[in-house]
Amino acid sequence: MNDDDILTSENLIEIVENQLEDNNPKKVKETLMRLRMTGSTQEEAIEFIACALMVEIYDVAKGEGEFNLKRYEQHLDMLPEMPWQDDLED
Repeated sequence: MNDDDILTSENLIEIVENQLEDNNPKKVKETLMRLRMTGSTQEEAIEFIACALMVEIYDVAKGEGEFNLKRYEQHLDMLPEMPWQDDLED
């Protein structure tokens, strides 16, 4: 793997910002609004969303299938809790 293959937190945040701008998937904007209404800053909310996105990208990179929009949306619904985090550490 070379440096060009590494997905950074900045890349994830840029992807989330693009999703927000495009309103696709709509659940991303809904999640941002929900997190803001429950006390998260804009930056914190985007970082939470990026964490949910990372799960999907991680699985694709491991060769475990395609991007799973349904699961991504389920993870967005769980935010700010991140119960999947333990699975990534195993």
